[in-house]
Amino acid sequence: MNQKTSWGIIGPGGIAHSFAAGLQASTTGRLAAVASRSESKARAFADSFGTGISSYGSYQELFDDPAVDAVYIATVHTSHVELAIAALDAGKHVICEKPLSINHAGAMAVLEAARRSGRYFAEGYMYRFHPQTLRLAELIAAGAIGEVAHVESMFSFAANPAPGHRLLNPELAGGGILDVGGYVVSMARLIAGAAQGKPFAEPVSLTAKGTLGSTGVDEWATASLEFSGGLTAHISTGVRLSGANQTVVYGSHGTITVSEPWLPNADAGSDIVLARVGEAAETIHIPGANHYGLEADAVPQFASLQQSPQMGWADSLGNIKVMEQWRAAIGLQYPCEADDARIPTASGRPLARRSDAEMPYGTIDGVGKHISRLVMGCDNQETLGHASVMFDDFVERGGNAFDTAHVYGGGRQEELVGLWMANRGNRDDLFIIGKGAHTPHCNPESIIRQLDESLGRLRTDHVDLYMMHRDNPQIPVGEFVEVLNTLVDQGKIRTFGGSNWTTARYEEANDYASDNNLQGFAALSNHFGLAHALELPWAGCEHLTNPADQSWLQETGTAVFPWSSQARGFFARADWDDTSDADLVRCYYSNENFERLARARKLADELGVAPTAIALAYVLAQPFPTFPLIGPRTVEETRTSMRGLNIKLSVEQVAWLDLRG
Repeated sequence: MNQKTSWGIIGPGGIAHSFAAGLQASTTGRLAAVASRSESKARAFADSFGTGISSYGSYQELFDDPAVDAVYIATVHTSHVELAIAALDAGKHVICEKPLSINHAGAMAVLEAARRSGRYFAEGYMYRFHPQTLRLAELIAAGAIGEVAHVESMFSFAANPAPGHRLLNPELAGGGILDVGGYVVSMARLIAGAAQGKPFAEPVSLTAKGTLGSTGVDEWATASLEFSGGLTAHISTGVRLSGANQTVVYGSHGTITVSEPWLPNADAGSDIVLARVGEAAETIHIPGANHYGLEADAVPQFASLQQSPQMGWADSLGNIKVMEQWRAAIGLQYPCEADDARIPTASGRPLARRSDAEMPYGTIDGVGKHISRLVMGCDNQETLGHASVMFDDFVERGGNAFDTAHVYGGGRQEELVGLWMANRGNRDDLFIIGKGAHTPHCNPESIIRQLDESLGRLRTDHVDLYMMHRDNPQIPVGEFVEVLNTLVDQGKIRTFGGSNWTTARYEEANDYASDNNLQGFAALSNHFGLAHALELPWAGCEHLTNPADQSWLQETGTAVFPWSSQARGFFARADWDDTSDADLVRCYYSNENFERLARARKLADELGVAPTAIALAYVLAQPFPTFPLIGPRTVEETRTSMRGLNIKLSVEQVAWLDLRG
């Protein structure tokens, strides 16, 4: 940008005043517009900062203003996600006041919108842009106090607001952790990272205590964090108790004390005190600087990168994840996160496939709807909020197929799918796979009972494809075929198949169906992928990687819904020197699989994608219909997996990847 960045401010509150004042100290920005739900408030705010500043009585009017380049969002916590996405979709650069979202799921949605928009985005931890913070990180990284052992950091204050004020209102996600607790989490992660030569580090464990007031929000909370290497941190926050708002770092050779870590004096400057064993304490003076102005100046400086090194996207995601764990540890859940909450889409708009979605579709016998070639595995969603963001994102990318099972999470995963479908009202648009009859309850009676339980959890009257989760060779296959046909006749399932069935037993079932004029199995869901399993992860599982099975699949045209098509992360993180994941080592660590990984990486480098995308493309390129199950835990994992949809492998490339050419 060759001219000054024109800023719009959303929400004319106290923090917005601080940012607007900071713009006056900025070398690159100017205040151009203000929006509030009250136009008179917006006008009064604008007038207090000079002339020529537009005012609007709605946020969308400001987003639509072509004269506004960047937006600062300073509204209540619960509005941040929707407004940030709206601003990004309008083509604006965005700084959103902390917390970016009340939980990790919302943060993922915002950052995915930022990625699509091509615009700069940062969470408003302005202290991270101040030279005092940068100098602190430099001292830690340089070993000024030796090996860092412990961090003490606090940000708390005593407030007595009027009833309903956002600070003490659970409906508005009040309390200390979200209001200022993110600062101390951020500081601990920053210092732990600097000690390891990294921008930040994630804790490996967290324990916490806190006081939930009568309002239901945290009035005071403390947490103990442990990082790899044994570095620990104790952090404290609150909105009803004042404290020593400082940060002290303890090392093997001394201490570093920052007495004003969050709001250093913009005029007089601030001090860092370095005390080393056996030496006089050294005061390092940091000249005054307006951190809001510096935060704004980072936008044109890093606009082409979309994020700044001072407060990057991965840093924000890690920060909110720790804050979410902190809240969980003290039992704090907000009403908008509960199972009975009607959680909207992150954007607030009706859920719909995006115009740029490139999902291909297929069909299977017995189901009169198109099925997305990728299937979302519903077995690792943590909360309704997490499930909602993950499932919404998948649908927006063109996905409509969801894989559930009676045993997943003791039924919790089916409940989350059901709650999400009820909130969206989209059951008829989806292809739902249900599974039951897992060992030791693999018999006709269990199929009937478990399916009814699953339908109740899913809040639907049928599943589109029912899979027996295991086979039981002790029971004649005809008994299974008979009961499954009865369920089709009752309308509880549309069609059925087997998961972890041998091809021989599958063929026997269909021979029985043909001989008795019954509907047969329509799909098979076994382990299949580029990596060949040395052992399968769970007892009773079957694979389809041997040549005989693959020939059978091609001859019969059987539709396959392969699980672990990406080998449980083997193509994302496998390393001969890393044996920390015992199951990954047990199942996939072999010379042959590492050669497959090397070839996948080589091809991935040539095509500019991740190796996981190559692994997925391999499954999709088979000469029989495949609908791979993916199990992403984050939106980023979904996005990187889906790159495989655009890769069309030749027959020769498929053979080469599998060491057959």
